[in-house]
Amino acid sequence: MKKVNTVRFGEIEVDEAKIVHFEQGIPAFEDEHEFVIIPYDEESPYVFLQSLQTPDLAFLMTMPFIFFPDYSFEIDDENQQKLGLTSLEDMLVYVLITIPNGSVPDMTVNLMAPVIINKNTMQAKQVVLEKSPYTTKHRLFPAKEENVTQGE
Repeated sequence: MKKVNTVRFGEIEVDEAKIVHFEQGIPAFEDEHEFVIIPYDEESPYVFLQSLQTPDLAFLMTMPFIFFPDYSFEIDDENQQKLGLTSLEDMLVYVLITIPNGSVPDMTVNLMAPVIINKNTMQAKQVVLEKSPYTTKHRLFPAKEENVTQGE
C-alpha cells in the first residue's frame, strides 16, 4: 500500500496494483504518470482520476456508454500494442468531464479523446480519435429550453 495526500480526499492508501499508469502522461499534464480511480460514491456513475503526484489534481470522469449507449470508436494498432490490449474485455473506457463555471446541468464530456485503460496491466492512455464524429464538449444533459417570448 502506498500513502498519498490529496486535497479532495485527504490522505488515502492506494493499493499498488490499482495504480493507473500513463506512460506519456495526459495531454497538457505530460509530467503526471500515476493516478488512482476513486468512485464519487457507490451509486454514482462518476469517478475521480486522482493524481498520485499532485494532491490537487483530480479529473472527474464517467464511462461514456452510460450516457451515450451508441458511442463507438476504433483504437489504432499502435495504441492497442502500447496498451497491450488483446480483447475488448481487457479495456476500461472513461471520458473526462468538464463542469463549466461549476454548473452541473451544463456538464460536458470529451468523447473525442477517451481514456483507455488495460484493466489487466493498468496501462492507460488518453487516445485522441482521428476522423472522429465526436467533439471535446458533448453535453451530458439536454439543454433546458428557454421560454422566449416575442415583444408584445
